Amino acid sequence: MNIETTINKMKKLLLDEELWIDSGIIILKVFFIILLAGIVVKIGKIVIQKLFEVRMKAPLRYSERRQNTLLKLLQNGLAYIVYFAAILAVLSALTIDVTGLLAGAGVLGLAIGFGAQNLVRDVITGFFIIFEDQFSVGDYVRIGAAEGTVEEIGLRTTKLSGLNGEIHIFPNGTIVEVVNFSLNNSIAIVDVSVAYETDIPRAEELIREFLMELPDKYEQLVKLPVLLGVQNLAASEVVMRITAETMPMQHFAIARIIRRDLKIFMDEHGIEIPYPKMVMYQKKTGSVDAGIGDPVKNDDKGKI
Repeated sequence: MNIETTINKMKKLLLDEELWIDSGIIILKVFFIILLAGIVVKIGKIVIQKLFEVRMKAPLRYSERRQNTLLKLLQNGLAYIVYFAAILAVLSALTIDVTGLLAGAGVLGLAIGFGAQNLVRDVITGFFIIFEDQFSVGDYVRIGAAEGTVEEIGLRTTKLSGLNGEIHIFPNGTIVEVVNFSLNNSIAIVDVSVAYETDIPRAEELIREFLMELPDKYEQLVKLPVLLGVQNLAASEVVMRITAETMPMQHFAIARIIRRDLKIFMDEHGIEIPYPKMVMYQKKTGSVDAGIGDPVKNDDKGKI
């Protein structure tokens, strides 16, 4: 008897025309919602990409790395928002109470927010670091006492690679002050020492001739290096200073190159680089003036 009742109910259910019509309408609604969400996401991503391409062609030059980061961030954000709205629309089409679900999600989100304030702060700070282009991947920065190249920027943490290979990981919410060395061109400062016996005007003229050849040899140089003149009169040397504007973070390499090439150039042109000298005195014996004698000279000056 129970089997026959069950079979009759199934037949009635399968032959219910209104049920099939309602089910078909729901399926069509769900299909239309998913299709519409996909179209909106695709068109939205194309529009965002076109806007960024137009922005890159503007007179103001923007960082390509920053534009790519923001492009992906906005496209992903658009996809999350549209798909979340699509899920709510599908649930509503399935006659599920969305209002109660949203209320429960709001209470749950509030509870999570109170328990994860640091996480929320890290995410918000990370978003503004990326959006404001405070620094990008590949930049050389100083955060607190740590200094190095930015390896990764996330919404929660930032990673720096130090000069010795160490990795510094900072929660974004703790980043208060950042020194970015890669935003502007760098300045290489090279101090050159010559002996007091050197003809300073001739040395300056030769050094300027040497500097004229550098921009054609090294593409890291932005401008022609400048000889500022005599920087200091030390105990045994005259110090002259050279400055060279380079591409960001290339000043260390250029300074080493200038020192090497300049040493070779000065040797070729007979400009003496000072080195420590000492004069030795020998006491006179059998004389009233035994305390002080004549200097013993080695190469006229007692050089050691």
